Amino acid sequence: MSGHNKWSTIKHKKGKLDAKRGKLFTKVIRELTTAAREGGGDAEGNPRLRAAIVAAKSANMPGDTMNKAIQRGTGELPGVAYEEVTYEGYGPGGVAIMLQVLTDNRNRTTAEIRHLFGKHGGNLGESGCVSFLFKKQGYIIVPKSAGDEDKVMEAALEVGAEDFFSDDPELYEIYTAPEDLHKVKTGLEAHGLVVEQGKVDMVPTTQVRLEDKRAEQMVRLMEAFEDHDDVQNVWANFDIDAKLLEVS
Repeated sequence: MSGHNKWSTIKHKKGKLDAKRGKLFTKVIRELTTAAREGGGDAEGNPRLRAAIVAAKSANMPGDTMNKAIQRGTGELPGVAYEEVTYEGYGPGGVAIMLQVLTDNRNRTTAEIRHLFGKHGGNLGESGCVSFLFKKQGYIIVPKSAGDEDKVMEAALEVGAEDFFSDDPELYEIYTAPEDLHKVKTGLEAHGLVVEQGKVDMVPTTQVRLEDKRAEQMVRLMEAFEDHDDVQNVWANFDIDAKLLEVS
């Protein structure tokens, strides 16, 4: 899977397991609330909220839970105001890492993120230290059960996709310009294709190959970040053997 983000695929598969434990709900609820607070409760005019609603539906979140989260963001219901923070740093072997966080206590979260970096062979860096190594793109996942490769690729390119990958055994991965994400997603659905995920992602422009101990350290660090309730997204530019990234 060279040239794109391995962790996005494994995170998608892991998310299905997290949803069963309710962990994914915590993250999606925060995103719904924050998106509604910043851009209003109308999904048609708020692309971030629209993407959060797609994530909520993919996680099979009850409609009432989703609506209450949005209402807390618009102020119709009382709720916590979350601050959005981006952290940047380095993992084992100099891997570049970016984290998107929603927190109600920035000092606490910063200390916890710094601790996780240090515990797993990395270090928290300054703002801007690795962001130049990532490119913002729309990211869409279509299950391979939706159709054969030629059919899905042809549909993706027709509706405006920039890149198409089929190397994962279960999923097609489609990349778009950030502003074209909604157009491409709805275009694929109009072709009768199931879209399991559609979001704006940070895609690495270079990769760092890790093996043996450093690869295992990197996987543990990524899992620690994913398990932190405040972390909404984590991106990294590692290249690791697929066997180490299998969902268990």
